[in-house]
Amino acid sequence: MGESRVKKLATVLLDAITDKDPLVQEQVCGSLCALGESQPEEALGVCEEHLRQHDKLAHPYRAMILRAMETVVNNHLSELDKDTARAVILLASGEMTRVKELVYDWQQAASSVLVAVGKRFIGRVMEELLSKFQPGVLPHYFVVQTLASLSVSNVFGMVPFLTSVLSTMLPMLGAAKHDTMRVVFCSALQHFSESTLEYLANLDQAPDPTVRKDTFAADIFSAYDILFHHWLPSREAKLRLAVVEALGPMSHLLPSAKLEEQLPKLLPGVLALYKKHAETVHVSKSLGQILEAAVSVGSRTLEVQLDILLAALHTQVCVPVESSSPLVMNNQKEVLRCFTVLACCSPDRLLAFLLPKLDSSHERTRVGTLQVLRHVIYSAAAQMEVKKPFILSSMRLPLLDTNNQVKRAVVQVISAMAHHGYLEQPGGEAMIEYIVQQCALPPEVEPQKPGPDGEDLLADSVRTISISTLYLVSTTVDRMSHVLWPYLLEFLVPVRFTEALTPLCRSLVHLAQKRQEAGTDTFLIQHSDNVTLPSPYALTTRLLAVSSNPYLGDGRGAASLRLLSVLHRNIHPLLGPRWATTIPLLLAHLDGHTEKTLSQKEWEEKLLMFLQDTLAIVSDNTWICQLSLEMCKQLPSYNGMPQEKNFLYKCIGATLGAASSKEVVRKRLQELLETARYQEEGEREGLACCFGICAVSHLDDTLAQLEDFVKSDMFRKSVGIFNIFKDRSENEAEKVKSALILCYGHVAARAPRELVLAKAESDIFRNMSQCFSTKVLGIKVETKDPALKLCLVQSVCMASQAICSSTQGSSFHFSRKAELVAQMMEFIKAEPPDSLRTPIRKKAMLACTHLVSLKPALEEQMQADLVHSCLHSVLAVLPEPEGEDGHQESLYLDTMQALEDLLTSLLQQNMTPQGLQVMVEPPLPQHLSPWIKSPRGHERGRALGLSACLLRYFLEHLHVSALVPFHNLGLLVGLFSPRCADLWPATRQEAINCVYSLLYLQLGYEGFSRDYRDEVAERLLTLQRGLVHPDPAVLFHTCHSVAQIIAKRLPPDQLISLLLTLFEGLGDPDKNCSRASTVMINCLLKERGNMLLEKVPEIMSVLRSKLQETREEHVLQAAQHSVYLLASQHRAAVVSSLLGSPLPFDSHTCTLWRALAVEPGLTAQVLGLLLEKISRDVPFKESRAFLLNSCPTRVATLLPLAATCALYEVASTPASRPAVLELYPQLFAALLLRVSCTVGVQLPRNLQAKERRSTGSGLASRSLEPCSSAVDALRAMLLRGGSEDVVQHMELEGGWELLGTSAGHEEGVTRLASAMAKSAGPRLPPVVKALFSTQSSVYEIQRVTSTAFLAELLGSNVVNDLMLLESLLDNLAARQKDRCASVRRLVLRGLANVAVGSPDKVRAHGPQLLTAMIGGLDDGDDPHSLVALEAMVGLARLLDLAEAWDLRSVLLHIAIRVRPFFDSDKMEFRSASIRLFGHLNKACHGDCEDIFLEQVVGGLAPLLLHLRDPQAAVAAACRFALRMCGPNLECEELAAVFQKHLQEDRGLHFGEFLNTTCKHLTHHFPDLLGRLMSTSLFYFKSSWDDVRAAAPMLTGFLVLHMEAEQQPQVDLEQLLQALQLLLKDPAPVVRAKAAEALGRLVKFA
Repeated sequence: MGESRVKKLATVLLDAITDKDPLVQEQVCGSLCALGESQPEEALGVCEEHLRQHDKLAHPYRAMILRAMETVVNNHLSELDKDTARAVILLASGEMTRVKELVYDWQQAASSVLVAVGKRFIGRVMEELLSKFQPGVLPHYFVVQTLASLSVSNVFGMVPFLTSVLSTMLPMLGAAKHDTMRVVFCSALQHFSESTLEYLANLDQAPDPTVRKDTFAADIFSAYDILFHHWLPSREAKLRLAVVEALGPMSHLLPSAKLEEQLPKLLPGVLALYKKHAETVHVSKSLGQILEAAVSVGSRTLEVQLDILLAALHTQVCVPVESSSPLVMNNQKEVLRCFTVLACCSPDRLLAFLLPKLDSSHERTRVGTLQVLRHVIYSAAAQMEVKKPFILSSMRLPLLDTNNQVKRAVVQVISAMAHHGYLEQPGGEAMIEYIVQQCALPPEVEPQKPGPDGEDLLADSVRTISISTLYLVSTTVDRMSHVLWPYLLEFLVPVRFTEALTPLCRSLVHLAQKRQEAGTDTFLIQHSDNVTLPSPYALTTRLLAVSSNPYLGDGRGAASLRLLSVLHRNIHPLLGPRWATTIPLLLAHLDGHTEKTLSQKEWEEKLLMFLQDTLAIVSDNTWICQLSLEMCKQLPSYNGMPQEKNFLYKCIGATLGAASSKEVVRKRLQELLETARYQEEGEREGLACCFGICAVSHLDDTLAQLEDFVKSDMFRKSVGIFNIFKDRSENEAEKVKSALILCYGHVAARAPRELVLAKAESDIFRNMSQCFSTKVLGIKVETKDPALKLCLVQSVCMASQAICSSTQGSSFHFSRKAELVAQMMEFIKAEPPDSLRTPIRKKAMLACTHLVSLKPALEEQMQADLVHSCLHSVLAVLPEPEGEDGHQESLYLDTMQALEDLLTSLLQQNMTPQGLQVMVEPPLPQHLSPWIKSPRGHERGRALGLSACLLRYFLEHLHVSALVPFHNLGLLVGLFSPRCADLWPATRQEAINCVYSLLYLQLGYEGFSRDYRDEVAERLLTLQRGLVHPDPAVLFHTCHSVAQIIAKRLPPDQLISLLLTLFEGLGDPDKNCSRASTVMINCLLKERGNMLLEKVPEIMSVLRSKLQETREEHVLQAAQHSVYLLASQHRAAVVSSLLGSPLPFDSHTCTLWRALAVEPGLTAQVLGLLLEKISRDVPFKESRAFLLNSCPTRVATLLPLAATCALYEVASTPASRPAVLELYPQLFAALLLRVSCTVGVQLPRNLQAKERRSTGSGLASRSLEPCSSAVDALRAMLLRGGSEDVVQHMELEGGWELLGTSAGHEEGVTRLASAMAKSAGPRLPPVVKALFSTQSSVYEIQRVTSTAFLAELLGSNVVNDLMLLESLLDNLAARQKDRCASVRRLVLRGLANVAVGSPDKVRAHGPQLLTAMIGGLDDGDDPHSLVALEAMVGLARLLDLAEAWDLRSVLLHIAIRVRPFFDSDKMEFRSASIRLFGHLNKACHGDCEDIFLEQVVGGLAPLLLHLRDPQAAVAAACRFALRMCGPNLECEELAAVFQKHLQEDRGLHFGEFLNTTCKHLTHHFPDLLGRLMSTSLFYFKSSWDDVRAAAPMLTGFLVLHMEAEQQPQVDLEQLLQALQLLLKDPAPVVRAKAAEALGRLVKFA
């Protein structure tokens, strides 16, 4: 019986092998293999029988079956008996040779079966193969191929047959006419030869150790003769390659004499193939084998062929190597292997051939030669030992090569030389220097384009590999230590090696540390032994200079400092302890920053402090002077590196400052002045810094040397009378003077302050002036050089600042002050007023700032001119376009800061209200006032910013000795306050700041202390946030608040001047400021007088005319106020009149409605009237079409519609807030129900047309659509009633849009209720009470709306806090029998919400709630079962909280009721029912009755299968339900599996999970197997592909784990039929899983 079952299963699978889907085919093969794993012989037998019986089965399917058989054979070879093996051998042999034509996949599969069987049954396989390998008959291609494969897979078994095989094969070679057969014969000979060589190499393990090479020599030579002489000349490329691949291993088996005899022909023959084939790796490999064979027999013929060989191999090695071509790379390896063979036997001939090639004109020739040279240095080290000098001398030419490919190859050769002792020979230093030169290559200089041969070399590859080589040689090759040290030091100072500094320093540090560890002499460098080494002074200068730009060159700053630290004893014996602490601090500073975050100025200051500290430690004048001399010598070396040179100047200054020899100081300074490159700005700055630093210690000598230079012939020549007419000479002279002026400035800035005061006028300013002013024939010539101007301004600034910071600066009388201020003003005026390109005006203003504070005081007119010039020069500058260079923005900010400092300094001279007014609003319009009122926004913004700074400074420094009036307060407040509405946000902020400062100034003048904080004035700061908003309404509201604050703090005597100033502001070019003036005027009048109330008749008389004439803000405000007065006396008439206005309301009507919200009492009365109109009138009328049984059309009635629109306008007004709060519940309920009964309601036809026309007219843009207008009114009412959070929540959730649509109205109401519960809890009791009264509304939609709202409230805990729970439950329970299904459904939702909002109350109301839910499950009046769906969702929420006793009686009923929904077509029903099933299980707490356990067990299979449900929600519900079922199954292992695999946040490997689950099910529930199988079979017909595919998986795994005694529970016939049907399923995934399940049925075998 077992045999028939295996056969039956295998037959079903074999019938399915013809499936068109590759995945299904693969799974069928896998199942066949699974059968073979269990019953290998029977499975092989069935496959064999199937192939025999189905002769017409297409060869692709036959190949699949054969591959499955091969797998079974390979896995169970040891279990096969001889009969089975024989049957398989005969089948495979027959399949392989059935057709003469080549059908590769099929015949290869059959061949592979034979090879697999041959690993054990080699004799039987060979017997079968030899039967088809008869002498005189050309065999089948795959017979030969199989013999070749067998020789590889079973060497020891096959070699004994080779003598027989070769004797039979040799005559066939001549008969093989087709290239295909010849190729397979070549392949066989290749593999035979390789197998024989392997056999001979392992004779100790061979079954027959007597086998000798001679045994095969004659046959191999015969085959060689045919292959070489007859087949190799073939035109077929494949054949030639097959021949040459065979010749390589065959050459080792040829008799020595024959090989020697054939070499003269064999080698040229193989070499000739290089020209015939593009892919030459096989040729090279074979050639290498032939050469090894020739060398092994001591061939002399090789010497004769050597030149030809070398030439051919060299050509191959020069082929460009592409990294993406493994064939070319492998060919190179094989060619180099050939060179190794030749190098070992003929090193002299090899070098004689190679080294001249280094002089070739072809790049690839040179590169290839170097690659060979590098290879033989490594691979033939012993043979090359005596050739080292010769090889080194031959490298001279490659060292001069400029090609990057060659350079890279040279570096690699030098690396090889370093490892093998070449660089220790004479000439090795040249190699080291070459490596350093390549390290010094700048990355940007190397070409980035591909070379002519197509190879793409990375731009920095030569430099990178050189750096790597230098470091590796320094650190890993011990024998190189004495070669590199101290030789590498010679490369530190020359500038051409600058780019190599970092790798040099790193290598030197390692070498030095290694020598120190080895206990070498205290001084690492013996200068007396090598005069070419740099001196300690040169090393110090060089390493310190390059450290100023620390991150350049891959971090050369840190590398230089580390080397300096290591060399401390050679620099000076005293420096060790000090540098041991200072240098690590410098390195730590670099480690803590990056190139972007490092402050260059701070870093240079740290380095200078390090240098000064070093000089102080040395304290040796001779050493210091020698260091200064070396620094001066190295200066020209840095001409191309301005930053380093500038720093070196500073170092020279610091060094000279530490020198005690005045003669040396004077001499060095003179040399610097004579040799400086004055044309370069950086050099002028560096020279000046040098003089400044030196002047700290040598002020007199520094000034004297500068004066001597000015008087010297060199300076006079540059500014002589004849040279001023030559542009170039004049330019040079200007640069010299610029540098000298700058020197004086730096000297003044750095020298001791008290010493500078004595020299300021007599030496410093006098000489600066002389250098700047040129006189020719007594006439003053004005310079045009901006650099000279800038230097003068900068120097004056530094010198004046130095004077001011002196302790005696306040008493210093500076006679040149007015002259210098005038000069600075000229510079400022000369700058273009509309653009900012140079820092001249910034520096000039800074200079004036310092000069102003010096004595004597400036004249009033000069001070006014100075302010005017500076303001005009800075404020009028046009702003830079966005995205421009940030440097311009930075320059402008610095210039503005300089202007601010200057004005502050001037204000400081007159700290009175009059002085403040002069700065802002002078008698003549020349200061800030015109700029504040400028039509250009950027000018206003800048002027306000300056004003705010001045006022803030005035306030901070205010000292009131007596109570005096701030007489110009009103004028200044009137100037600044309208700017609170300026179009520019920054201007608005500054205006607030100005008003804030002015109010505190007034408080100061009233006698309040400076630290007093006024509550009213402080409100201004909180109002600034409102000014950021671009909405004009927000801005003007803020302006109104500002005006209120001003009105409270403004003295009565200042009110008139303030109003007059504000009236002037009505004509402001900025319309916003004009409107702000109106707002402030009205506010002030309202707060401080009754003028508007007294003029009510006049306002009413002009009301209509003003509204028609203009829409200015102040006119609209007046109109609103008038309406307010009218409505206060005649509210009913006004409301009725306005309601009679045509719909939609125009903007004037809306304005008048909003006016009614001014006073809360009036607003409440108006709202009450509007509510009455909305609630009492019919909301819509239905058209007659309803009577004709067609869809009714609902049309809105006009009066409620108009009242709704009016209510919106009133509620939109901020002042209506108190009234809205008073009527909040009535408004909310009425508007919510208004929204519900207008959903889908249309406008009357006349209004529809009118609304369409209103788009192009002056009417309001708000929609008149009934529902939209009701939603707008509700939103406005909530906003005004303080429920902003509710509105915001609805906006974020999209609730407002939902509320106005038929499909989303219910959800919109739910979201509104949720928002109310979260954000408006205290308002709910009256709202709920108001809604209770609407539950019996005649309009069904209103009942739905109110029920939805109340139901959602139960989901919030707020109903508990407000004691609304009982009343809500009673109200909803009363609606359970409502005739509307939607109401009944919402009632259930509300009752279930108790589980969320009041979980602690569920037990108390459990019976009531469960009864309601079960009633919903049984609701028969709902055709769509939506009530039942709601009941299932509700029960899932309630079950966890209900009393266990209440649940026991209903669990079974619920389980039975929900089970049919598991397979519902609707996802919501499947998800809800399955999740409820999970909660039912959870409610049992692992203690369920047997009758309920039946339901649990019955649901297992559906739940497992629906894990593959196409809807994610259903799959998630299944995960939950199964986790809950686990404890009730009383199987800890199964429950653990469910808990482990089915967590929500974990991915599920379904197959693994199902396998584990079925394992536990079959073990713990053996009686359930039949039930689970039958349920699984039911789902074979599921409409979802994934579920249908999961069903056979479940079946297969159940079968896999069942025990023998369980098999009777399974109807095999039924199962096989069902799986056979699934094998024809349209979904490939289903067919694949069915095939997989069939493989599991081997259990039945």
